[in-house]
Amino acid sequence: MANNKHDVIVIGAGLSGLSAAWLLHKENVDVVVLEARDRVGGRTYTIHNSDVGYCDLGGSYAGPTQNRLFRIAKEVDVDNYILPDKDQSVWLENGKAIPFKVTGYFPFFWNPFIYTDFNYLMREWDRMGEMIPKDAPWDCKYAKEWDNKTMQQWIDENIWTKTVRELARQQVNINVCAEPEEVSMLWFLWYVVQCGGFLRISSNTNGGQERKFHGGTQQISIKISERIGSERVKLNSAVARIQQNEIGVMVTTLDGDTYKADHVIISIPPPLTAHITYDPPLPPLRLQHAQRIPMGSAMKCIAYYKTPFWTKKNLTGSIIAVDQKCPFVHVINDTKPDGSFPAVVTFVVGNKAREFIVKTTEERKRLVCEYLAIAYDNEEALHPVHYLEKSWMTEPYSGGCYTAIIPPGQLTKYGKIIREPVGRLYFAGTETATEWSGYMDGAIQAGERASRQVLHTIGKLSADEIWQNEPQSLDVPAYPFKNTFIERNLPSVGGFVSFFVSSLLVGGAVAGYVIYKNKLIDVSINWK
Repeated sequence: MANNKHDVIVIGAGLSGLSAAWLLHKENVDVVVLEARDRVGGRTYTIHNSDVGYCDLGGSYAGPTQNRLFRIAKEVDVDNYILPDKDQSVWLENGKAIPFKVTGYFPFFWNPFIYTDFNYLMREWDRMGEMIPKDAPWDCKYAKEWDNKTMQQWIDENIWTKTVRELARQQVNINVCAEPEEVSMLWFLWYVVQCGGFLRISSNTNGGQERKFHGGTQQISIKISERIGSERVKLNSAVARIQQNEIGVMVTTLDGDTYKADHVIISIPPPLTAHITYDPPLPPLRLQHAQRIPMGSAMKCIAYYKTPFWTKKNLTGSIIAVDQKCPFVHVINDTKPDGSFPAVVTFVVGNKAREFIVKTTEERKRLVCEYLAIAYDNEEALHPVHYLEKSWMTEPYSGGCYTAIIPPGQLTKYGKIIREPVGRLYFAGTETATEWSGYMDGAIQAGERASRQVLHTIGKLSADEIWQNEPQSLDVPAYPFKNTFIERNLPSVGGFVSFFVSSLLVGGAVAGYVIYKNKLIDVSINWK
């Protein structure tokens, strides 16, 4: 037992847990990390072989304002590169593919009603989001009202055109891997704003999908674990029981190994925390919270080709799919920066992922490639030289991806407890972040914050030092998104219709009054 006594035990060797452990290690705190899997990286997972070179099957993308991620990647010598975004993308709807020049992320809609509807969607999500405190969304003025509504209800009440309704659904799908009817309106609007707003979370250039990392994202976790010391990261060590008292904490793994410490940081997805036995039990609200939030439903399907044939038509490879029959909702070019291993990665999420997972691998491959062929208008898409897929719904130590989703009514009931320590237990994981929650950057913020809570408890930091702002990365600059005067002031379709109807009524009344006063029409009644 003497060899298994440490200052701090971290449960989970994803980016959040390893970031927590690394910060503690730098402060000369004796730390050990217990990981259930046979690898580090959590929801980041990179494979290497001769068919693909390397391929990220989990978290992959990064962009401006994700400053913690770029800082840590630089510390462990992992470089990034910018994804191509100069050619056209494809809009896929009703089985028809429409190429468009990328301006941010979305096409310009020539139909004035669709454009007006889309502009209102983008502007209104940001406007409402700005009213939600990033660190305490439950304190929003409209918290209960918005938390008790689903995003689907908001879409039904505010969006007029079919195209923009489908786009709104696609945006919920791709951002949180769930359906609009499954998520709290308050939570989703908070999710968007804490990532920097509609365009920041959705865009390629200057947004969350601007860059990837040479060699894959999992190597960031691998290199952190090497710096901590591989002997301090215990793989195949799933935690079954946590006991704490006034003296310390004892953690027992499924294999019966025991570890003692003064403090424990739990950095696994919130729903999985309920799988551990606690003595004494966790507070009721903490347990209730874990039972009521599921993980998102997500699959990645990657098709590799002899050549990047889509470039012959000046396409980037990117696809926005608002087609209900199409299995994926989004596609991004996954070819290596040097042009090797031409590939596209498709995102199958929400209901589509749950329907897709019951099919065979060959059926999934055929459907993905059929719709790629439609989108690119090229039969070469039907014949990949290699095909890969990863379902995060079958991962027992993730339960899904990218993040835990919050159904209606839950955030205002349980949200306040997500970062509160329970005795000697502290909670990390990307779901507890206040910036880029659900992303790798949020995982790092949460891990470092939990470590600072421990450092404060043991007297190494003041309370004011627990939360620290991250300076902007000089290597990955962020630029503001600029809206035109029309975009800022264009009314919604509903507003335009109301104005038009009101104008007709007022105009009709004025015309009638003018006609009556000037006796332009004989309105007298002849009783004979």
